[in-house]
Amino acid sequence: MGPVVNGIKGAFRIGQTLSVLGRTGLNWVRGDRPPTPKLLRQTFENLGSTYIKLGQFIASSPTFFPKEYVEEFQFCLDSTPNLPFSVIKKIIRDELGRPINEVYAEIDPVALASASIAQVHAAKLVSGEDVVIKVQKPGVENILLTDLNFLYLSARILETLAPKLSWTSLSGIVDEIQKTMMEECDFIKEANNLKVFREFLESTGNEEATVPQVYEHCSSRRILTMERFYGVPLTDLESIRGYAKDPERTLITAMNTWFSSLTQCEFFHADVHAGNLMVLKDGRVGFIDFGIVGRIKPDTWQAVSDFISAIMVGNFEGMADAMIRIGITHREVKVQDLAADLQRLYKQMDRMVPDESAYLLDQAEDDVNHILMDMVKVGENHGLHFPREFALLLKQFLYFDRYVHIMAPEMDVFMDDRLTMLH
Repeated sequence: MGPVVNGIKGAFRIGQTLSVLGRTGLNWVRGDRPPTPKLLRQTFENLGSTYIKLGQFIASSPTFFPKEYVEEFQFCLDSTPNLPFSVIKKIIRDELGRPINEVYAEIDPVALASASIAQVHAAKLVSGEDVVIKVQKPGVENILLTDLNFLYLSARILETLAPKLSWTSLSGIVDEIQKTMMEECDFIKEANNLKVFREFLESTGNEEATVPQVYEHCSSRRILTMERFYGVPLTDLESIRGYAKDPERTLITAMNTWFSSLTQCEFFHADVHAGNLMVLKDGRVGFIDFGIVGRIKPDTWQAVSDFISAIMVGNFEGMADAMIRIGITHREVKVQDLAADLQRLYKQMDRMVPDESAYLLDQAEDDVNHILMDMVKVGENHGLHFPREFALLLKQFLYFDRYVHIMAPEMDVFMDDRLTMLH
């Protein structure tokens, strides 16, 4: 019965997909013709979860896709309508395998957040702890698999979008997208990421940072119950002063924790935008949302480590040399020429942050994306192609660079001996 039902659902989903694509085509014929990247983003948003995730993949992959698409897909909205609370309750009950009131004393019927894959509700356990429940929306996995199989057939779309894929296997990219998305659908994996990161914090004696505790007796592949954090985003300076006497110190804790995870944890948090870093009421830094993590291959690690060290001390030849070792190239690259281009880009980076006016968080996110694309572009001008992991890693590094400008404009990261990654 299962395969037949899934087959029917799959066929229905492909029908839905074709009807949205048909509608987009019809509007285009009628003369409603926004620029191609925008048209594609709007179409992806209409197609739902897989395509929204694919759009976000494009946004975080300047190493594969043209600049105008990467820029446009930064606006890819992952907000979908809230499911009725009755549906959410049924999913929770089915996953628990017992009555809800045996586990939760109360669940807030109004969602804290809703995205394409999951919806989050605040709750309280019968044992008294405040928690949040992340609930996977019904049918998401089936939709993902159907859509991804459809994308295999439509790989030509990706080929047109990403001419750089000639040097790598296109099916490899779809595999990577599939792996990333299916991982995000498996809350057991996310729960495991949280546990591994907690173990890393404990093994390094780090008591200034934390991650939400997972309540395993009420977590499964489709629901994840975690400790609820109370605090403010890392860059909310006014509120932070109420929790932490020294915002600089708080930022240094976040940076030291993340940097030490690169060498001492099996993965790094690959989405440290301000919403995922919190300052808790007791002053600790809370890392949340481990749906997206990055792993570096051991053979790439030394070059990445050298690259970070070179950035820290402003050694452009060192940066160029490391980039050449990280990238894939079919021609000889001149270190001095690449170093000179990187130095020019670095001067532009400093000019981006006006000293006398307030530096806003939205601007920080834009800057990070632009600098990342510029760096990748500089490498490509010299014949280098980079693995996606490098772009993910560099993006987090640039976020921290922007946070220093916002929270600690007087701090010299190269000289500050509180930053353990430099000493």
